Amino acid sequence: MYFLNERITFPEVSQASKDGLLAIGGDLCPERVLYAYSKGIFPWFEEGEPILWWSPDPRFVLFPSDVKVSKSMKQLFKKQRFKVTKNQNFKAVIENCAKVKREGQQGTWITEDMIQSYQKLHESGYVTSIEVWDENELVGGLYGIDLKNGMFCGESMFTLKSNASKYGFIHFVQNSNFKIIDCQIFTPHLESLGAKEIPRKEFLTFL
Repeated sequence: MYFLNERITFPEVSQASKDGLLAIGGDLCPERVLYAYSKGIFPWFEEGEPILWWSPDPRFVLFPSDVKVSKSMKQLFKKQRFKVTKNQNFKAVIENCAKVKREGQQGTWITEDMIQSYQKLHESGYVTSIEVWDENELVGGLYGIDLKNGMFCGESMFTLKSNASKYGFIHFVQNSNFKIIDCQIFTPHLESLGAKEIPRKEFLTFL
C-alpha cells in the first residue's frame, strides 16, 4: 500500500488493490484533489478514518447520450415540476449531501476539510453545483468536479422531495456539453439512469 506525504504525487493506478484502493494519507488541499481527479483517482473515506484514495477497475460512468428517462420523469419535465439552477448555492448543496445517511456507512466522507477544499475549487471554477427548487425551497441537488476536458466527476447528490435529485441530474446531463460523467462506483440508482461499467484503461483515455 502506498502512503502519501506532503508531496502531491500518486502511484500509477495499476498499483491499486483489487477493490480499487490506491493510497492512504496526504491531505485534501485543492491542488492535490484536482491533481488526483486528473489521474482518475478520488478520495473516499468515512469521518475519523485516514484519507483513502481510490481508482477502481472497472469504472462506473454515464455517457450523456445513454441517459434513461422514465415515463413518469418525462411527465414531471413536461409539467416543469422543479426549477433547476447552476452554481447558485454550492454551500447548501454540499452541506445537505454531507447529511445524507447512506446504506453501509456509519458516517460521511464529506468532512469539514473536504467541504473547505471543494469550496475553494468551486470558487476557482472547478466544482459545479446543481440546485433543484420547489418554488423558493431547495429540495435537491448535486455537485462534482469539472475537469475542463469534457469530463464531469459526479461526487454526491441529495434529495428532500421525491424525484428532486433525479430531476436535477437528468436536467444537468441533458443540458451540458460533457462527453462523459464519472460516477465512480456502481449504484443501482445510477444504473437505472443509464450508467454502466467500463474498463479503467478505457476510462483513462477520456482524461
